[in-house]
Amino acid sequence: MKTVLVRIVSSAFMMLSLGIAPAMAQPAAALDVPPVPDNLRVPAGNTLFFGARASGTQNYVCLPTARRTVAWRFIGPQATLFAADAGGVLQQVTTHFLSMNPAEGGLARPTWQHSIDTSKVWGRLRSSSADAAYVAPGAIPWLLLETAGTELGPGGGGFMAQTTFIQRLNTSGGLAPATGCSDDDEIGKIALVPYTTDYFFYRKSQN
Repeated sequence: MKTVLVRIVSSAFMMLSLGIAPAMAQPAAALDVPPVPDNLRVPAGNTLFFGARASGTQNYVCLPTARRTVAWRFIGPQATLFAADAGGVLQQVTTHFLSMNPAEGGLARPTWQHSIDTSKVWGRLRSSSADAAYVAPGAIPWLLLETAGTELGPGGGGFMAQTTFIQRLNTSGGLAPATGCSDDDEIGKIALVPYTTDYFFYRKSQN
C-alpha cells in the first residue's frame, strides 16, 4: 500500500492544533439537551449528569472497496470536550478518541476519558439520525450510544465510568470529503475533517 502524507481538509484543523478554537466550539455556561428524534431518546431510568461541547476531527482513510473502487472509510474521532467552570472559564474536561475496549477483548470503540481522574467509558452505537429537521446540512448524524465498557482511573476515580448512555447532538461538519479518494494512487491517504458537537452523558437514576 502506498504511503502518503496526511491531507488537512480544512484550515480549521490548524486552528485547533494551535489551541485556537473556532467560535462554534465555545460552550454556554450550561448545555441544554435539544429536542431529539424518538430513536435517540435515552431510555427511562437514566438521568443526565454531564454535558460538554467538543471540537476536533472525524478521521477517514482512503481504502479499496468490494466493488474494486476506492472510498473514504471512517477510522475514528479525535476531539477535546470543553465546559465552563463556575466562574465561566473554559476548561478541558474530557478527551475523545478511538481505543481498545478491554470489556470486548480489545475491540476498538469510541472512547471518552476524563481529564482529571482519567476514568474512561467506551460507547457502542444504539441508533442514529440524519433527519433534516434536526441535523444541520453537511453535518454528521446525531447518535445515541450505550456503554460498552468502563474503566476507573488509577486512583479509583470513576466520573466517566458511571455512564450508561451518550448522546451526540448539535453536530456541525465532520462528513467525509467529497473528493480526494477516487483512484488507486490515493489509497492510504488520510483526511482529518473538523467537526463540533455536544456530548451528553447519562447514568442510572438515583432512587
